[in-house]
Amino acid sequence: MPESRRGVLYGIAAYMMWGLFPLYWPLLKPAGAVEILAHRMVWSLVAVLAILGVRRHWSWIRSITRRQLLLLTLAAVVISTNWGMYIYAVNTGHVVESALGYFINPLVSVLLGVVVFRERLRPWQWAAVGLGALAVLVLAFDYGRLPWIALVLAASFGTYGLVKKAAQVDATESLTIETLVLLVPALGYLVVLQTNGSGTFVDHGTAHIALLVGAGLITAIPLLCFSAAAIRVPLTVVGLLQYIAPVLQFMCGVLIAHETMPGSRWVGFAIVWLALCVFTWDGLRTAHAARREARTAPTLEAV
Repeated sequence: MPESRRGVLYGIAAYMMWGLFPLYWPLLKPAGAVEILAHRMVWSLVAVLAILGVRRHWSWIRSITRRQLLLLTLAAVVISTNWGMYIYAVNTGHVVESALGYFINPLVSVLLGVVVFRERLRPWQWAAVGLGALAVLVLAFDYGRLPWIALVLAASFGTYGLVKKAAQVDATESLTIETLVLLVPALGYLVVLQTNGSGTFVDHGTAHIALLVGAGLITAIPLLCFSAAAIRVPLTVVGLLQYIAPVLQFMCGVLIAHETMPGSRWVGFAIVWLALCVFTWDGLRTAHAARREARTAPTLEAV
């Protein structure tokens, strides 16, 4: 199977799993968001170390450069911020707002390209960004505040993808480093919780223990898939695939969690979806034109 097609399949798997996470996090109550996040770090590391042990693949450690280590440390901090906010959003009844964050993430990724790489946007891309900004204003009016959960989720995950692309480290190895650099603070926090009696790990039965341990595995798998996709396909393709997750999250929020959706909120989301349609159409149009130009170039050179 070609690497690009494999990358697309990895991306679809990652975003489908992420989209269904709102069904899992409520099962971990009464654990709080930070406790769940700490368990995710610890048990994700156990999972990836087991994978590396089965593969007997340790030689990569010597090939990691200082630059890659710094980038992956930054990635660890950023994705932990993202996960912590996501868990908090789901467990406090903000599933729809978390979906909004992942809907606007492609637009944030475009803005990061402008700020970090000095990329120039095409007119239709600017139109999509402008519509996204308008949607945020409409939703801020609806919520009575900025949709800060959505903005933090979008900015942190967009930054994570950018850093992972720059690091160019394979999926399992990358996740190993990301979880390893945060192991000590995560373990320390869990020890403090259990010592002062506010931890939930051992006080709510074996099912609760299994679910907390499982948080590491079920979050490691989509991150491995995402990492595998990010180094195999262009960011534009990853950007298209990532719509899968917020669609599923939105459906979970509206149909399962029964979160309130007043008319003004529907208007805000409709503007976001219009922005994404414009953004996607422009990307597909530009890619098609580039392929057509590539096909005709040899003919013109021959002439």
